[in-house]
Amino acid sequence: MEEVDQIKTRVVGIDIREYRTTYAIVDIRGEIIAQDHFRTLDYPEISDYVNALSERVLTLIEENGGYETIRSVGISAPSGNFLTGCIENAANMPWKGVVPLAAMLQDQLGMAVAVANDAHITALGERAYGSAHGMKDFIIISISHGGLGSCFFTNGQPHLGVNGFAGEVGHTCVQINGRQCGCGRKGCLETYVSDKGLVKTAEELIAKSTEPTLLSQLDELNIRTITECCEMGDRVAIEAFRQVGAMLGMGLANYVSVINPEAIILTGDMMQAGKWLLKPMRTSFDEHVFHNIRGKVRILVSILKEGERDVLGASALAWDVKEYSLFK
Repeated sequence: MEEVDQIKTRVVGIDIREYRTTYAIVDIRGEIIAQDHFRTLDYPEISDYVNALSERVLTLIEENGGYETIRSVGISAPSGNFLTGCIENAANMPWKGVVPLAAMLQDQLGMAVAVANDAHITALGERAYGSAHGMKDFIIISISHGGLGSCFFTNGQPHLGVNGFAGEVGHTCVQINGRQCGCGRKGCLETYVSDKGLVKTAEELIAKSTEPTLLSQLDELNIRTITECCEMGDRVAIEAFRQVGAMLGMGLANYVSVINPEAIILTGDMMQAGKWLLKPMRTSFDEHVFHNIRGKVRILVSILKEGERDVLGASALAWDVKEYSLFK
């Protein structure tokens, strides 16, 4: 009787962020078998980083079932391009220019590797394990790390665009000659609705306020501290979230009016604000969205844990890449 090929039931998911790289072994049901992390900035040279990452991943694999159980690797990275397998001109990473990360890591590990940006990865995670499960047409919005990322699915597939950069709603202009954006332009949506945008709005309101505000007594302005001031009834803090929510609602209404999805799923650090952000956002959304769509688009907050979402999304990407092994 001929032997049959063994089905590989695990993949590796890797989440690369500016300060931290997390890597995990994930099984076919979405269970995280083992996980570890290290400081990204310890390796400012990309070759050293890839060497360190591959060594750590192989060690984790060897300690948890062995190489023969792993099918492939998926990576979430800022400015990752699924179509090229490269990190392309990431503004906040130590490696500049175009980095062929998928090819470099595939050479080291001897198995298939796919790379995508963090918004694309978040969408895959939400479709496989989270709030978008069972949906074919939806938008993912991730507001954290100083920016706004987005990916949208149409007919069950991510729309990436010709060059892999579709969905950059954070860099749509909402204010002529507005705030300076890290992309080099002015007035981008993310300069108003990201965590940094919230802080900027709060600072502007403090400077103009004629009434006392708890915000002026804070050692640090951030999502958590401004939300705490809202809970204590601080009107300036509440107004900061009202303005941010109004701008976000308008931006999402414009997006939805073009895409016509079943749902928008909100993720990221900004969701800590809860009703202080979501209520004014919904009011603004309903005011600005195309009337034939109003009331027909669900707005949901992700149910996945913030620390696990991108690792799970990266694992979902790994299942989508064609299997390859140097040692078959």
